[in-house]
Amino acid sequence: MFNALNRFISRLDSDAPTHHSNQGGWGFQVLRNKSPELAIEPWFDFIVGINGRMIDDSDPALFSQEVRNCAGSTVTLGLWSAKGQRTRTIHIPVPPNNPSLGLTLQWTSVSTVSNIWHILDVPANSPADLAGLLPYSDYILGTPEGVLHGESGLGELVEDHIGRPLRLYVYNNEYDVTREVTIHPSRDWGGEGALGCVLGYGALHRLPAPLSEPVAAPGETLFETENARFSNEEARPLSADASQFFVPAAVAAPGDFLVPAQLTSGPPPKSTPAKKKDKKHGHSPNKAFMDDYFTEGEKKSRELDHAPSARNTPPPPPPKQGGPPKAGGPPKAAETAEKKDADDSGVD
Repeated sequence: MFNALNRFISRLDSDAPTHHSNQGGWGFQVLRNKSPELAIEPWFDFIVGINGRMIDDSDPALFSQEVRNCAGSTVTLGLWSAKGQRTRTIHIPVPPNNPSLGLTLQWTSVSTVSNIWHILDVPANSPADLAGLLPYSDYILGTPEGVLHGESGLGELVEDHIGRPLRLYVYNNEYDVTREVTIHPSRDWGGEGALGCVLGYGALHRLPAPLSEPVAAPGETLFETENARFSNEEARPLSADASQFFVPAAVAAPGDFLVPAQLTSGPPPKSTPAKKKDKKHGHSPNKAFMDDYFTEGEKKSRELDHAPSARNTPPPPPPKQGGPPKAGGPPKAAETAEKKDADDSGVD
């Protein structure tokens, strides 16, 4: 009996559909919207779900049949937007007589909208400046001339249009509008590049959410305005006695220092002041302490580095025998003996 039950459960698990994530997945990209009342943007929006289920089949007939099944009621669509890479859900009423949404769709990968180029710097009198491209808020989405594949797609297209007009689809984040721009690529404008602008490409230059959209979770703040604390910590008053943490410098004695809370029971031990050679210049009360501190640190550093000192430095080796005598110095013993022998021999 248990074996039959296990086989039944295994059959159910194998028949269960697998759901894929929206990020990096596939969906129906909206190419045209004939219904102005629908809050669906062509090119930017992808239909990735319908009636609470993820779309994992590229057959458009199944999608159309699901919409017709909702005739006279509403259909729920899950949309993924390239603006900010967000997912939202909308409810659209389906008319009973003509069960259609008025959308032109294409099954494609969500990653196709990642082939965009962010306009960064635009020098004056460059082709990009003359075409009206705005720095840091314009994004090149594509061109009616063809499909751009990869980061080098735009550069190859520009090379083919040197000296000829080139049409580009440009989206502006500040105004949340898309426009067609005509630019004339040239290498004779006096600067670098045929477009005359700095482009950004990659994950750091994706389309951001429009500025008109509200921020996530409005009204939330990271810290409280009066007194910041953890969520599981009791509120503590701001009028705490500050003397338990630090001793102000204006009240402390000349030889005292800032006392942490752990050392408030007694003053720190005073170090023996070093001898001062010159008392003409004014020194701070902490001068002796700092001198001892640096002297002790230098001593430890020498011990760790095995640096030679004046006390333990061995004497220099003796000079080699038979070397040249120093000028003006006393004669060596061998020279004195030879001179004495010559005098005793009586040889003139």
